[in-house]
Amino acid sequence: MPELPEVETVRRGIAPHITGKKITGLTVRNHRLRRPVWSGLARALSGRRVQEVGRRAKYLLLTVDGGCLLVHLGMSGSLRVLTRARPPGAHDHVDFLFGGRLCLRFCDPRRFGCMVWTARDPLRHPLLRDAGPEPLGDGFSGATLFRKSRGRSGAVKSFVMDGRVVAGVGNIYASEALFRAGIHPLRPAGRIGKARYDKLAFDIKTVLAEAITAGGTTLRDFVNSAGDRGYFTPRLQVYDRAGLPCPRCSRPLRRTVSGQRSTFYCGGCQR
Repeated sequence: MPELPEVETVRRGIAPHITGKKITGLTVRNHRLRRPVWSGLARALSGRRVQEVGRRAKYLLLTVDGGCLLVHLGMSGSLRVLTRARPPGAHDHVDFLFGGRLCLRFCDPRRFGCMVWTARDPLRHPLLRDAGPEPLGDGFSGATLFRKSRGRSGAVKSFVMDGRVVAGVGNIYASEALFRAGIHPLRPAGRIGKARYDKLAFDIKTVLAEAITAGGTTLRDFVNSAGDRGYFTPRLQVYDRAGLPCPRCSRPLRRTVSGQRSTFYCGGCQR
């Protein structure tokens, strides 16, 4: 599933092409996404101008005059900037049409993505109103993690992946940040001190920023707005590397399951 760096990569890729442009039409070929595409979406968007392409957590926010479209890429979704003349494929479900033959095309083979229209403040929408602070913003710090972790007995990896604690940190980057911080992913969140949370917050910010610069991580499906794969994959130190030597101590990296997600770590370096 695309995580924050992948969604931010898509945002940066599409924003220069569509910001300030008027949507001339919308073609919906398949309404059956994770949430059914509203039948009135074409009417709601047609003729409106894109004011901003933003992001909150793992959602893209296409703000137009009079409302906002919340877009989630799901497990396999992508948004690509194309010319309208290109024939759609089997999984190309939605086209946003602009003048000059410009098209923003949503492709989603697994159909776990969604598009939700709101005429109100999108940050107060039920999908976003409980989201935690942005990890790359000023509202996120080790003190935030320390305060929210008190009394929690669950694993720290599940804790930092909780979108109400911090927005947008998924499985890949939680594993990578915990390795950099030297924290075992199964350690109870409430048994980690302030100094270690300061280090973890720093490493979360660092790994996310590095991944954005590299265009995200492609393990299976992710491509950016130009159809290119992410280039952070070779820089992963633990994720999906079970059995390979730890880059620090050379012990074999391990895999376990935590919160129904594969978790990768070094039993020697992470405590």
